[in-house]
Amino acid sequence: MTRFSRRVAGIEVSGIRKWFEGAGPGAINLGLGQPDLDTPAHIKAAACRAIDEGRTGYTPNGGIPELQEAIAAKSQRENGLEFAPGQVIVTAGASEALHIAMQALVDDGDRVLIADPAFVSYAALASMAGGRPEGLLLDDRFHVDVEAAKERMDGAKVLILNSPANPTGAVEPADSVRALAEYADDAGVTIISDEVYEHFVYDGVSMTSPGRFGENVVTINAVSKTYAMTGWRLGWIAGPEEIVAQAVKVHQYCQACATSIAQYAAVEALNGPQDCVQAMREEYAARRTLLCDGLSAMGFDVPRPEGAFYLFAPMADDLVRRTIAAGVTIVPGEAFGPAGAGHARIAYSASRGDITTALDRIRGILDD
Repeated sequence: MTRFSRRVAGIEVSGIRKWFEGAGPGAINLGLGQPDLDTPAHIKAAACRAIDEGRTGYTPNGGIPELQEAIAAKSQRENGLEFAPGQVIVTAGASEALHIAMQALVDDGDRVLIADPAFVSYAALASMAGGRPEGLLLDDRFHVDVEAAKERMDGAKVLILNSPANPTGAVEPADSVRALAEYADDAGVTIISDEVYEHFVYDGVSMTSPGRFGENVVTINAVSKTYAMTGWRLGWIAGPEEIVAQAVKVHQYCQACATSIAQYAAVEALNGPQDCVQAMREEYAARRTLLCDGLSAMGFDVPRPEGAFYLFAPMADDLVRRTIAAGVTIVPGEAFGPAGAGHARIAYSASRGDITTALDRIRGILDD
């Protein structure tokens, strides 16, 4: 009999993918964070040019220099972060960036602090690196309890911050981000900051990068959500030189380089016109209103998300399963951690038509 690695055998299949891939025909997908919007035309054109020009071979491990430079410039311009191009590793999506950061930082038994609830990958990647993921207390608006987090940081190795957050849509206030980053520096804790939803914030809320306030911060980002490029698998990790030097070794052996064509497309995405991002944000804001108002009208106590494109709604487990059975794919909150029980993550990255149909189906369940 085959003997499997304990690190892998002890990890559950992603709760998001389990429900998405198990959806029946005709199901409305409000489970996967998959934008239904198309990649903007000028970005696709850049990819086509790269193909026509034969830019289809391996690239340097860290990425093509023009993309490293574009990421460094974007980080300074939009986030107030100072990186030399050599402090950037271009990766196959933010997922790979998270993986190589965890492998570079975490040893057996190291404590990794993660919000509860949090994106499903964090605990799994920490465990695969040999670490011990530990849930952090959130307040009733799903923000990190700063004082509770400080108490837990002593002796920890890594703190993962995700703002705007998946699955809750919470955006951490700037003063909280600063307090956490400064305390992490003092405690010798490295922050991994997952910022993939940075541009999708609403109602005047702003997103703050912890790298502005702490020296021991690894920043993870991607073009996936911002430019509707999920399938292009193009992200990056940026941070202190000594951390990047270790992370690139993991990247070399597990990936070598991100897809060349996607890298040239990403240069255009970051350097080209940004009105497409504003249009996407406005569309997601309209979908958020449609979903929140629709559920509120049915009697749900819905916390209006501040960012990303997810609603984390209180919902009894039986209703979650009946909703899925009725052809509306949502994700049970327990997939995101113990504190997620009694909730469901509902994505509003689907079209307004699909959201309206999903609301009709949920209303039908409640009327039965």
